[in-house]
Amino acid sequence: MIKRFSGCAVLLVFAAIFFGCSNHNGRVINEIRIGLHNNNALKIQVDVLTDSVVDAYAEYWPQKGDSINKMQSNVSKNSVSHSLVFCNLIPKTNYDYHIITVNNEVKRVSKTYNFKSHDLPMWLQEQFKAINTFSQLIPSDFKNGLMLVNKRYAPGIAVLVDYKGQIRWYHMVDGMGFKVAHFTKDHTILSILGTNDEPTSYGSQILEINLLGDTLLNLKKGEGDFTNTIHHEIIKNDKNQLVTLYVDKRIMDLSSIGGGKKDTVAGDGIMVMDNRAKKIWQWSVFDVLDPLKDAGLLKSKKDWMHANSLNFDKDGNYIISFFNNGQIWKVDSHTGKVIWKFGKGGTIAIPAECNFTQAHAAHINPYGDLMFFDNGVEKHQSGVFALKLDEQNKTSKLSLHIQLPKEVFNGRMGSAYMINDTSVLVCCSKRHIMVLANKKGTLLWTMESAMPSYRAEFIRSEELAPYLKP
Repeated sequence: MIKRFSGCAVLLVFAAIFFGCSNHNGRVINEIRIGLHNNNALKIQVDVLTDSVVDAYAEYWPQKGDSINKMQSNVSKNSVSHSLVFCNLIPKTNYDYHIITVNNEVKRVSKTYNFKSHDLPMWLQEQFKAINTFSQLIPSDFKNGLMLVNKRYAPGIAVLVDYKGQIRWYHMVDGMGFKVAHFTKDHTILSILGTNDEPTSYGSQILEINLLGDTLLNLKKGEGDFTNTIHHEIIKNDKNQLVTLYVDKRIMDLSSIGGGKKDTVAGDGIMVMDNRAKKIWQWSVFDVLDPLKDAGLLKSKKDWMHANSLNFDKDGNYIISFFNNGQIWKVDSHTGKVIWKFGKGGTIAIPAECNFTQAHAAHINPYGDLMFFDNGVEKHQSGVFALKLDEQNKTSKLSLHIQLPKEVFNGRMGSAYMINDTSVLVCCSKRHIMVLANKKGTLLWTMESAMPSYRAEFIRSEELAPYLKP
């Protein structure tokens, strides 16, 4: 029997009989309903009612595909009511599936049912255009992974896209933009949401969702100790606490340098909160730096330092980058002391060839090097740097320098992450383009994007299992 709800087909199957059933005249599954999960065209939800308490999950596969390598839904345990979600769907494709129930280690498989996946909404079609310049040189790791990108204006969209430009997963929010999105060690997507009225990477809400699209955390400014506007970064520490950058506004007397007696200086800080918005730790640039000693303060007071990335060093301390002064700092995550400063006027010597101007997405790469995207504003050419830092001797050695073609110069935002030891995924946000470059700066692959994502994070296939596969 077919019923239709909200424009999507819902199949009801009563007394579905399959081999291995013994109770209630062999019946285990009473009813199956199938439709969209959270109104998402790339997710199918199958609701199953069983006549006894069991564990249940589904296996599904394209009718014209490989039925041996079946995909698997989430597992619903110890219940008579089960909601199973199918991900990794190809639009407008016919699929087969069956329901598997487990009770007392006895596994029973239903008969095979089928459905046809929906097409992507019109506003999501043709968002990405990939060009494989040297397809034979593209590493298999890159082909097997996905990229996380985000649309920063309402309606906000977080997207996982493959190297062919095909959208493999998405999540949309109404009235807000995904200002920043990050794939966590828990295989979730943690993001900062903000309205169109808030600046590009600034927001007032923290959202965490899993790959099924379910909301795990939703904190709004004004709740608990979450009282400041946050921006540019949202990550988790090893205690599963939220770590973000926040705007720290101070009323100061700037009359000595030509400002007002009660002027406002906007700086940046690091905030650590638990998932109930209780403050655990806080740090501010005002704790370690006197803005009155900045000769250009009157011009920059509305956005004095402009921190634009935050990450962890190998020892758990913070790596924070600043756009306005062109420096990257290491900050002690317990005392707040600045351990070193890297950049012009910093405390660690810079190699002569490391002439970067403004940095984004500063992090420690898999090889232990400090890596960042160089906007290259002064030379009008962007690039990528990775350096091995010697903290004890206050020196640094260049490990990697990629000069990107001037055609993809990106003066604001951007990111760069290693795919393997020979290639780097670079996001040129202002140019609406992502590129895969080798160490010589040759572009192996490019992808144009309708949405100028703040970054492009690469996620390996093993981190996406079991819900998403290449």
